[in-house]
Amino acid sequence: MLVSLTVGKVDAGVTVLLTPDKRLPTPQIEFPSILLPPNISSGSIVDINVSQNATKESSEEAKFRALQERIFASFGAAEPATPMLRCRNATQTSVVLEWDPVELATADLTSLTLYRNGQKAGNIPRPLQMHSTKISGLAVDTEYTFHLVLRTSAGTRQSEKLAVRTHKMTDLSGITITTGFLPGPTKEALAQAVERIGAKIADSVRIDTTHFVTTEGRGTAWEKAVENNIPVVRPEWVEACEKNGRILGVTKFYLDAMRPGPPSEATPSSTPPPAQKAQPPPPPPQSESKDEDEDEESVIEGQEDAARDELAEKKDEHKEDKQEPEPKARRQSGEEQKMRLEDKGGQKLALRPSGSKASLAASNKEEDDDEDENGGEKEEGKEAKKPASTPDGDSFQEVQL
Repeated sequence: MLVSLTVGKVDAGVTVLLTPDKRLPTPQIEFPSILLPPNISSGSIVDINVSQNATKESSEEAKFRALQERIFASFGAAEPATPMLRCRNATQTSVVLEWDPVELATADLTSLTLYRNGQKAGNIPRPLQMHSTKISGLAVDTEYTFHLVLRTSAGTRQSEKLAVRTHKMTDLSGITITTGFLPGPTKEALAQAVERIGAKIADSVRIDTTHFVTTEGRGTAWEKAVENNIPVVRPEWVEACEKNGRILGVTKFYLDAMRPGPPSEATPSSTPPPAQKAQPPPPPPQSESKDEDEDEESVIEGQEDAARDELAEKKDEHKEDKQEPEPKARRQSGEEQKMRLEDKGGQKLALRPSGSKASLAASNKEEDDDEDENGGEKEEGKEAKKPASTPDGDSFQEVQL
């Protein structure tokens, strides 16, 4: 079909074409300027021929259909696979379940959920990486049913229900042991015991490992067992299970538990060293004659008696001083002064004072306190006795006889 149009306004991008034909909805048409002949200006008349290209249209349609076939063959033929659930190991109180890797095809994963006895047990974390799980806290000798539900953008898939029964206490086939550091003979004996009870030995710590047997708490395998809360026991636990014909608790067989053994003999309590007896005062220096020793003893005894008499006299005088306004000064006669000089000469040969001499010093101290309290006896303070010293440095208070 040939159409004649008049050029109206010409711009760099769009040209306005005008037509007198009343059959057109609008009297003007916007047309790309690049498609018009060169040297076109306002008022020019252009003819436009419009026709269908059937050959080109058929070719493009064939290309489009081939592309759709390739897309369907690549992405529409495969569907998400249904998960297959199976039991890997069962014990008295736990079950280890495993399944094949999840196949999603072109769909997107929404969730993978485990159900126990028809009730939701929980979602599987990281379902594209994890292909097993362990269910603990089950009852002994009880049957359970499990199944998986896979939800994707292409629909929901459910696995077949799996029935699993936990073992009895006498069934030891569910025990899976991983060994750590063990002496050679102990390791051989352990392998034989495990074979006799029907248990299994794993080369490494796995999800189905029930016990880690070792005699030393070190190594990467031991660290992994502790991290996964797997009981770490001694080889004696396997021997005890075989001997009793049933699975036993591991509390007494932990690696860090006290080993049972014969009661140790009571260790005698350490007796304190005998108290040292008070050593008697050193013997007096041997004098030249026996008479001098007797004189010393008589001098000391005379001093003790005189001290007691003087203390009694001072107490009586102190009472009289409180009643009388003026204190009475005591005077010493010439004979008393002479006796004091003789006592002083005898004290130079005297021994270190014992308990009686200590009481003598205490009485002298009380005398000094009484003299301090009585302010009126100043003269009596001036006549205070001066201590005499012995050759070994000991001193004695002078006593009036």
